[in-house]
Amino acid sequence: MGCLGNIVWFLFGGVLSGLSWLLAGLLWCITIVGIPVGVQCFKLAGLSFFPFGKEVEYGGGAGSLILNIIWIVVTGLPLALEHLVFGLVLCVTVVGIPFGLQHFKLMKLALMPFGAEVRG
Repeated sequence: MGCLGNIVWFLFGGVLSGLSWLLAGLLWCITIVGIPVGVQCFKLAGLSFFPFGKEVEYGGGAGSLILNIIWIVVTGLPLALEHLVFGLVLCVTVVGIPFGLQHFKLMKLALMPFGAEVRG
């Protein structure tokens, strides 16, 4: 399902969620201090464009916690709400459930991107 799922995902909504992550990264890169956060957004935009076949492992320490708190306040909440709405809409039909689950995976990542590692 990985390749076919990624193609269908990209054509029917993955572009919008990926562009949201790219926009967040561009906004963070405006300041020099925000460049590391912007680079993380660009990495996660790749996952948002093609999420099937990839898993996210969470970890990290105190530095990740502090960055995640700042992230949630500034950028994470709008991205998480976007993924929540898309996920709920897609889970209305049986065919959309796998795509809705991917949005829920991205929603959790939108709340805690630092200390997370994408595998796959």
